[in-house]
Amino acid sequence: MDFSEDVFLHRLAPTSPDPFLIKVERAEGIYLYSPDGKRYIDMISGIAVSSLGHRHPRVIQAIQEQLNKHLHVMVYGEYIQSASNRLAQKLTSLLPASLNCCYLVNSGTEANEAALKLAKRATGRTEIISFRKSYHGSTHGSLSVSGNEVKKSAFRPLLPDVRFLDFNEPDQLDLITTRTACVIAETIQGDAGVRIPSYDYMQALRQRCTEVGALLILDEIQCGLGRTGKWFAFQHFNIVPDILTLAKSFGGGLPIGTFVSSEERMQLLARDPMLGHITTFGGNPVCAAAAWATLCALEEEKRIDHVEEKGQLIESLLRHPDIREIRRKGLLFAIDFDSGDRVNRIVQRAKELGVITYWFLSHPHSFRIAPPLTITTAEIQEACGLILQAIRETD
Repeated sequence: MDFSEDVFLHRLAPTSPDPFLIKVERAEGIYLYSPDGKRYIDMISGIAVSSLGHRHPRVIQAIQEQLNKHLHVMVYGEYIQSASNRLAQKLTSLLPASLNCCYLVNSGTEANEAALKLAKRATGRTEIISFRKSYHGSTHGSLSVSGNEVKKSAFRPLLPDVRFLDFNEPDQLDLITTRTACVIAETIQGDAGVRIPSYDYMQALRQRCTEVGALLILDEIQCGLGRTGKWFAFQHFNIVPDILTLAKSFGGGLPIGTFVSSEERMQLLARDPMLGHITTFGGNPVCAAAAWATLCALEEEKRIDHVEEKGQLIESLLRHPDIREIRRKGLLFAIDFDSGDRVNRIVQRAKELGVITYWFLSHPHSFRIAPPLTITTAEIQEACGLILQAIRETD
């Protein structure tokens, strides 16, 4: 097999000057294995993707069964296929009644792009409100509503008529008006360093959107599907969005996303104009089969029931005087230190020790932990011991 760094660095386009450069030959459960046999504990789940661990048997079985039937046969929305029908039925059965229709796409950023289009189509309005420090993706529309100017400045002009508020600041909610098509928010801001809003704030946000007729889009691409200890993070706040976006862990390791709303609202994308949103590979049958199996495994194995106790265990084990703050919801963590340099040294030393942590896009003073929901007590203890060793050895 070709694990050449030269090919990786010069024949595959880069995303940063300093990639992580772990060579992965295979993955199983919470572990990655390099060609030389080194084992890494994956405490980030491929950035909150592999919530069932790598190569979960139920997911692999569903993929294999679908491979024996057919792969791509037609663009989304034309042919009736068992894999996508079964997935849609399962997903909507887990959601509130008003979120009863899903559109399957390829990724999180596409889900957000389409959600913004749906909001404009449904309201006839143009203003979009988002939040500072948010992250919704890297395509033009999603980047336009992301709150990190450093990541955006080289790609302007972006979408017009986008306004940013401060997250979890109720005094600014009056800026949502009858001009506003939608408010898009991560239910819990992930790449800002796990910023958790108050219950009252989310209640007020939902109420304000309802008052002025603006649609509330909740981006749960990172925090949804059990990561926070409930199926959906919005359930912690006793609210329901008008549009929900999901991806990352949705496919059990394969690429798939979705935006979900009411059937009545979704019907608007089929007319004026027809094909108001279209995708060639959205709802790919192999990806849809994997996503269905992921939802079934989460439910039948009761993985979400144990998320909070596992999160509490990790938090109790990660005790060190240099840790400034731990922010956590379920198994979504940000661990704060005094400087980005210290965080970088911890992440690199942890990698050397065989445990994978990682940075946040918009908060360099923290590193992230988001392990598979399948992680065991013994695996937690081993991983946390190595992380603490990395902290001690970099002070």
